Amino acid sequence: MIISLETSLAIENFINNICFITLFMTMLFYWIQVGLGQFDFQKNYFNFGFISMCCTNFLLFFSLILRWKSSQHFPLSNLYESLIFLSWSLTCIHLIIQFVTKTNWIGCITAPTILFVNGFASFYLPAQLQKIGPLIPALKSNWLMMHVTVMLVSYAALISGCLLAIAFLIIYSFTKTTDISKTFIVSTKTINSRLIFETQTDKILQNLDNFSYRIIGLGFPFLTIGILSGAVWANEAWGSYWSWDPKETWALITWLIFAIYLHTRFIRGWSGIKSSIIASLGFIVVWICYLGVNLLGKGLHSYGWFT
Repeated sequence: MIISLETSLAIENFINNICFITLFMTMLFYWIQVGLGQFDFQKNYFNFGFISMCCTNFLLFFSLILRWKSSQHFPLSNLYESLIFLSWSLTCIHLIIQFVTKTNWIGCITAPTILFVNGFASFYLPAQLQKIGPLIPALKSNWLMMHVTVMLVSYAALISGCLLAIAFLIIYSFTKTTDISKTFIVSTKTINSRLIFETQTDKILQNLDNFSYRIIGLGFPFLTIGILSGAVWANEAWGSYWSWDPKETWALITWLIFAIYLHTRFIRGWSGIKSSIIASLGFIVVWICYLGVNLLGKGLHSYGWFT
């Protein structure tokens, strides 16, 4: 059965709208769960958030496959396609984290970000940037799948890890600047309630720091491989391994920030507040590297974006 391009795009648009709705509902469900004090998977309890995120992951994957079939090339040739792929990668990272850690509160941090990325791609980008177009000569290479896929997976992992670090800073600041005893009704159970609250908060902070470190440690090798594969591809396409293009320069800055993060944890034994500050800086740098540089519309990586 042959599907026309118009029908394919209509189906893709419908899928993206469904994804936005499911992500919004997923985010609300995670917030409600945590608000009710359900931080972990409950036995004999239907976890709507996890199931909904699985459905979103499948729908985004199907959307990418559909676009691949319609365009006849790997769907990473412009900003819209890369954002959809980033959304799918973020859902994969989320599902892995939640499955391994058996915690629900992770969704309160990751779901809003995935919703924002998906909404930005589906509703903010102009229709011209969402259209399927032919590949320019520089992108007609097998390196497109290798380099761009690995870079976006690294971005997804690094963004997820940095989000946990930012959450660490927010919760840490709240617990240190707020008189926790005032948040409970004064009674004979006040002391016990405070101790339970502080114990649970300390556990969450420890998990945030640990998960952030592990996820960033996963994303850093992908970032390294992505930069190296990009250098090889650049030599084939433009005759130079490195040309100090704005995207290349910020990719190097991103690599250095996270190299410093891992170095201070490995060698200096940093953890907690110090590491989270570096990771929070890395969060900003990743977004500058991915989106901010392209707002300039300059350099060898500016095609198919905001030009």
